[in-house]
Amino acid sequence: MKYYLVALFDKDSYSFVENIQKDICKKYKLYKRLPVLHITLEVIDDPNLDELDKIILELIKPYKKFKVDINGVICFEPPYKSVNLKVENKGYIIKIAKKFNDKLKSLNYNVRQNIDNWDLHVSLANTNYASRKWSAEEYRIACETTKSLDPQKMARIDRIELWKPVNNKKTMTVKSYSLKEY
Repeated sequence: MKYYLVALFDKDSYSFVENIQKDICKKYKLYKRLPVLHITLEVIDDPNLDELDKIILELIKPYKKFKVDINGVICFEPPYKSVNLKVENKGYIIKIAKKFNDKLKSLNYNVRQNIDNWDLHVSLANTNYASRKWSAEEYRIACETTKSLDPQKMARIDRIELWKPVNNKKTMTVKSYSLKEY
């Protein structure tokens, strides 16, 4: 099974992003329950969860809550039909993602081979867990409309979590790791 290591927003930042997500998803009636907004740091195939927990704890120990730069919109074409907020690949967020990737790769975990080809993003709407598929035209309009909003924000990350790939808030979180206060 794949597991996802994700960065999660504090309440204020989440609210900003969620308002954009709600507008898209309501207009196109995509979800019964909105997916949790996050930034994927790493995708890990079939990890030893006890060992992984220790690695995550070790790697996040020096990190405090930090900010990420949300800078516009990035859309992933079909088959994904995904509308996303672009997260700049700089600062703590990319440093942490690279640390996890390098460390897990060195321990022979099955992770992404080339993290430099990864665009950090926050998925607002896509075909995963949607209650219906949106048409190519709906996707195109949603992408253009969201791009025209030109969302810009310094958002704050307050924790890292390990998730199972399910769209159920109660069962998807395997472990949550709070970051230190400033």
